[in-house]
Amino acid sequence: MDGRDLVRSVAEMGTAQGLRAVRAAWRRRRTDAVGLPARGAERARVPGLLTDAEERPGGALLRFTRSELRVQVSAGGTVFYAWDGAAPAPSYALRGNPPEPDRRAVLEPDKDGGWRVVSERVKVVVSRHGAVEVCTRGGMVLRRELPPRWWEPLTGGPARWVQRSEVAADARFFGLGGRAAGPRLRDGSYRLWNTDPGGGFGPGDDPLSVTMPVQLVVADAGTHLAFYDNPWDGRVVLREGEEGAGSGHDRPGTSELRMEGGPLRTWVLVGTPARVLRGWAVLTGAPALPPSWALGHHHARLGFGGQREVALIAAGYRDRGLPLSAIHLDIDHLDGNRVFTVDHERFPALPKLAKELREQGVRLVSVVDPAVKAEPGLAAYESGRAADAFVRDGRGETVRGVVWPGETVFPDFTDPRVRKWWGGLYAERLRQGFSGFWHDMNEPVSFAAFGEATLPRSARHALEGRGGDHREAHNVYGLQMARAGFEGLRELRPQQRPFLFSRSGWAGMQRYGGTWSGDVATGWPGLRASLALVLGLGLCGVPYSGPDVGGYDGDPSPELYLRWFQLGAYLPLFRTHSGHPTARREPWEFGGQVLEHAGAVLRERMRLLPYWVTLSHIARRSGAPYVRPLWWNTPEDRVLRDCEDAFLLGDALLVAPVLESGAERRAVRLPRGRWYDTATGTAYEGPGQVVLDAPLSRIPVLARAGSVIPVRGDDGAVELEVWAPAPGRSGKGFLVEDPGDGSRPRTELQRFTTRLRGDGVAVEREGARDVGYRVRIRGVTAG
Repeated sequence: MDGRDLVRSVAEMGTAQGLRAVRAAWRRRRTDAVGLPARGAERARVPGLLTDAEERPGGALLRFTRSELRVQVSAGGTVFYAWDGAAPAPSYALRGNPPEPDRRAVLEPDKDGGWRVVSERVKVVVSRHGAVEVCTRGGMVLRRELPPRWWEPLTGGPARWVQRSEVAADARFFGLGGRAAGPRLRDGSYRLWNTDPGGGFGPGDDPLSVTMPVQLVVADAGTHLAFYDNPWDGRVVLREGEEGAGSGHDRPGTSELRMEGGPLRTWVLVGTPARVLRGWAVLTGAPALPPSWALGHHHARLGFGGQREVALIAAGYRDRGLPLSAIHLDIDHLDGNRVFTVDHERFPALPKLAKELREQGVRLVSVVDPAVKAEPGLAAYESGRAADAFVRDGRGETVRGVVWPGETVFPDFTDPRVRKWWGGLYAERLRQGFSGFWHDMNEPVSFAAFGEATLPRSARHALEGRGGDHREAHNVYGLQMARAGFEGLRELRPQQRPFLFSRSGWAGMQRYGGTWSGDVATGWPGLRASLALVLGLGLCGVPYSGPDVGGYDGDPSPELYLRWFQLGAYLPLFRTHSGHPTARREPWEFGGQVLEHAGAVLRERMRLLPYWVTLSHIARRSGAPYVRPLWWNTPEDRVLRDCEDAFLLGDALLVAPVLESGAERRAVRLPRGRWYDTATGTAYEGPGQVVLDAPLSRIPVLARAGSVIPVRGDDGAVELEVWAPAPGRSGKGFLVEDPGDGSRPRTELQRFTTRLRGDGVAVEREGARDVGYRVRIRGVTAG
């Protein structure tokens, strides 16, 4: 550390906190120096030559001279393969038991001494040197994994490894969790280590709070998802391919994954994007179903003045006729930033406030950080000590760090006992009247003047009884905290759906809720990054997410705020939020014009609430994200694969946000079919590009011809907005009428079809004589 680090820490955190961060950094370095000895000399290893193959249910065990490979195809067509005896379990990503093997799959000899496993949907070919090809049933190669390489310390310890893969020259990469650049991932290096970027971030910053070794690859030959089930620190280097490169030969796209330890085990799912995400949900768990109020508008801020100010903000929305579903309280409502406490001077009657707001249709949502202030007498600290809940180092001493309340300790969420204890602490939050929770700082963060701002890598964790250190536990820490909160809330309030979203997480986090962007920078690049994050997370199986509307760390111009607000209104988690001491973010703070236009999009959000509720149920049933890339239904369309400035909301709507300053018109790329501008009713034919008006009052939103969109009518009842199908074509739509918050929701999925009949549009409900809802026809009906 040099003097600049100390000055920076003190300036950013204050004298006392900055000095604590300096001490914590030195303490972390000393702990790791003792607990993680240098690796020393290493021995490189490759699989060697294939010696024999033993048929197993769904696949085979293939033995090489220096390793062995297990290959198994499940009954649903999911492929699993792993080296050195690794098995599907234990795994934090999987929702339960691994899928059953496909007993109809057969093992056959392949050319040049290799073997292949052939099933109804997929074929896996293993060469005699250990290369693995995942192919379609017809033999098209989707992914080719070259023989891996390991580096094993001679003195023992985890082996580092590298796995290089090839995909088609025309393929495009997506995924890897929440990435500010994208959603298409260009050539570059992407780290797999959940990280608080430490301030407002933009498209060039990596990594962020949710990293996952999940790649969704889209190519002409087909779509596949590859998941390397290993939570250790790693890095992925991607390079897109090139068709006709080098004397007319294609250069394949490549992925190189380097991991610092842990098993080399891989899951691959193939098919259409919808089939792949459905299989991913089966493998890792269905997305949690949010209560219907969580699909409305949320307002948050670090720096509310107190109870009276919160009540005034709610009244401000109500008096102006602006819909509001929730207000979020950040750490400043806590007593000295201590988790599971209340500052009673600023919030003297929090349960009364929560009750009054709920009667107005507004819920309170509480921030929950994992770090517990190491303060004798503090209830959470004392009960945690009694439960032996906090992470220890290799010498058995409790690991201490520095977070907002000062010197803190950290629960070990990889211990089932600790998750049970932590889940019980939410009873205090429920007594205060909170209806939902957002987990923050759970990468986990421990402030440090230098080095990594997290726990020592040598810190010990239970890891479900297996034992290990923070190198393995770090990336799943936020995931297991979400699990603890979700399971605790379900036990405390079994009649209600838990509402929880988490800044950090890992593969499978959708089982417990969603996530948000974290501290996205205020500015036009931050606005663009917001869309990239939501699209990328959806393709990793996390459908419920959204950004801090307006950016976290600065003061947006009225134009930027409104354009962000208009985008946020069409994203699953619609929340304004900012840090301190930024300016206010209520819509009326930006002038009458912004207030008028923000009010219009807020009311449109609530009009579409039945559609949002339906999308949430579809996501739970199928794993399909609410927000989808334009190529979702036509992945073979190469132009759409590269389109990153618009998206589909479900199957019915296409949303084209304005992402540049001063723009009042914008080009919109259309998928095939007929699309109606919802503002003007004008019809356009895709595929192709059109230029549409995008005045400050709205962004382009188009409806797919033939679609049936459930909306809220003027009287509050559900009605069907039907967009006329194109001549010779039919359309469809879905509706789930879920009243809202219960743990046993009504989940009947009603299906509707549309077609032209004479001069009108016929709408039918599957399995019923009549539609059962008011129908409003929009769009042309002929021509």
